[in-house]
Amino acid sequence: MGFFSGLDTEAYDRQYADRDLVLRIGQYFRPYARAMIVISLSLVVVSLASAAAPILVAAGVDRLGANVDMNAITLISAAVLLTGLIIWGANWLRRRLTSRAIGDVVMTLRTDAFEASMGHDLSFFDEFSSGRIVSRITSDTQEFGQVVVLVTELISQIAQTLFLAAFLVLTEWRLALLLFAFLPLTFLAAVSFRRLARRVTRRGFRAMGNVNAAIKETVSGIAVAKNFRQEMEIYREFDESNRQSYQTNIQRGFVLAMVFPVLNVINSLGTAALVYAGGWSAARAVVTAGAWYLFLLSLDRFWFPVLNLSAFWTQIQSGLSAAERVFALIDAEPAVVQTDNRPAPRLKGDIRFCNVWFRYTEQEQVLCDFNLHIRAGESLALVGHTGSGKTSITRLIARFYEFQQGELLIDGQDIRTFDLASYRRQLGIVSQTPFLFSGTVAENIRYACPQATDADIERLARQIGEGEWLETLPDGLHTQVGERGGRLSMGQRQLVALLRVLVQNPSIFILDEATASIDPFTEWQIQQALDLILANTTSILVAHRLSTVKAADRIIVLENGQIIEQGDHAALLARGGHYAELYNTYFRHQSLDYKPPGLDDFLAEREVHS
Repeated sequence: MGFFSGLDTEAYDRQYADRDLVLRIGQYFRPYARAMIVISLSLVVVSLASAAAPILVAAGVDRLGANVDMNAITLISAAVLLTGLIIWGANWLRRRLTSRAIGDVVMTLRTDAFEASMGHDLSFFDEFSSGRIVSRITSDTQEFGQVVVLVTELISQIAQTLFLAAFLVLTEWRLALLLFAFLPLTFLAAVSFRRLARRVTRRGFRAMGNVNAAIKETVSGIAVAKNFRQEMEIYREFDESNRQSYQTNIQRGFVLAMVFPVLNVINSLGTAALVYAGGWSAARAVVTAGAWYLFLLSLDRFWFPVLNLSAFWTQIQSGLSAAERVFALIDAEPAVVQTDNRPAPRLKGDIRFCNVWFRYTEQEQVLCDFNLHIRAGESLALVGHTGSGKTSITRLIARFYEFQQGELLIDGQDIRTFDLASYRRQLGIVSQTPFLFSGTVAENIRYACPQATDADIERLARQIGEGEWLETLPDGLHTQVGERGGRLSMGQRQLVALLRVLVQNPSIFILDEATASIDPFTEWQIQQALDLILANTTSILVAHRLSTVKAADRIIVLENGQIIEQGDHAALLARGGHYAELYNTYFRHQSLDYKPPGLDDFLAEREVHS
């Protein structure tokens, strides 16, 4: 394992040409064209004023000569002070407008990146770390904002350099030619760093993404880590990622830090040549003392923007790399592709799988030429061993994954023709581990139905076990659930998740039932909530409880992605096939009539001894 292992690109990453990136960035700034014009004018004013200061002083030196005129000195001092005030005012305006424009653009870009990530199907998040995605949306968008700062500074430096260069040529063209002779060497040295800077910058961002991913996973799973006493192990994993990021960014900083020292060496050579040539020319009256002084005074003012211009491609690699990573996230092709965007009407819930083939990967085929018809209003229980395809069927109905062949029809219409947002509004889904957001019980219940009032929610809640479960909550519907619902029991979380579906009034209900054991009273309450939902929806239940299986109109038994048995509970049990085997293995102990093996012999022996 090499030092840079784990810093590979994601599958959706792509490389953009610098020109394409700059044009794409420009599109984000188009709404702020007026502000950018004012910023540009401010830069021109700053550049003119900055170039004027040495020119004024040099002109004063030539006019004064050996005569010291206090009025002239005062006038020159006032002119220099005025240029300083102009530079300050223009810079204040420029930085104010630039900060506002950058903030707005970064917010827009971050919104686009977040919206794009939320639009991806679940397979995208199965394949790519959510921590790294978060890093692109937060850290990389912020880094992108630095590109604009560099661009605005670049414009200022270009303008200032051109003004000074023009005046230097007019003042003394021979010294100007000597100065310009060093420019190609400066630019050549800067360009040579470009590819190296881009490569180490990309590595730096990937390393930071790994750190963010490690932090997110650690915080999310801290309870499990503590249960198994793995605090030191997760610290070791974080420390490894953190050190890798440290070393990678040290290397990046070293490469970027080499640029200016190299360019300063060239600058020093040019300065030395100008001092010698200018002094020699002034001693022989070839140039005036004022002209020589102007060159010496202008050297730093001229070299600094030239060095910035030369180092532009190296400095901007950080921002361009960040923009490249964000645009790659935005441009990532979704696996789920709709052929049309027709708003879904109120659905009846008739679902038909027609010769559907589905796989997660090339090596993980799940459904092969699969056919199933779920009638409108029917409740269907899916049972089978792990990996038989139960959850995959529900994910395809929810349009979380893309099937490869066949058709999936909803009310006789191809599911790929519906607008996904309007279609999913008519789905009610409860996952195996109900996820609750930080907030109150009421806020979680109205999550998909914001218009629901507290009175509506309480009325529904009291239809379950006469509302007794509400009495167990410290503050009723206003009880804080904690992060991921951690302050509630598993049974309470399931009830909240079911009420969240019930208040939504969906056409199709999907339940991936939890396997956690709960007390009989809570199970009765959950079954009441299920009955309320099942009465008005087409329901697909991945069942793990006997009560849920018995409540279904039809039971589908799956094995290796194929339907091997179907019917109601009594008929399948009487058949003595695969369902009967599953019942005896997983469901029988949940029955009230269930007697553990040997119980009758134990009771008989106990009666004899008594």
